[in-house]
Amino acid sequence: MKLQIRSVHFTADQSLLDFLQRKLDKLDTYFDRIVSGEVVLRVLKPESHDNKLVEVKLFVPGATLFCSEEAGTFETATDKAVEDMKKQLIRYKDKLTTH
Repeated sequence: MKLQIRSVHFTADQSLLDFLQRKLDKLDTYFDRIVSGEVVLRVLKPESHDNKLVEVKLFVPGATLFCSEEAGTFETATDKAVEDMKKQLIRYKDKLTTH
C-alpha cells in the first residue's frame, strides 16, 4: 500500500517509519482494495502522559476511513489505530458485499 507519513513538529526516525509501514501493510489482508493511506504523527502536550497522537486515513473505493488514537508511545498508539482500522475495514467490506 502506498503510504504517506507526516510527523508534525518533530523528525521521526526510520525505525518508527518502518514500524508504521509494516503494521499498516497488514491491513491488506482484511480489505485488498485499499488505494492509499496517510498517517500523521503528533506530539501533543509534552508534559502529559498520553501525549503521542497517531491519525490514520485510508482511501478505499467510494469512501475514506479515519481513526485517531492517543497513547504514551507512537507504537502503542499505532497498535490501537490498526485495531480500530481493522474493524472499520471489515465493516466496510461487509457493507459492500451485502449491497
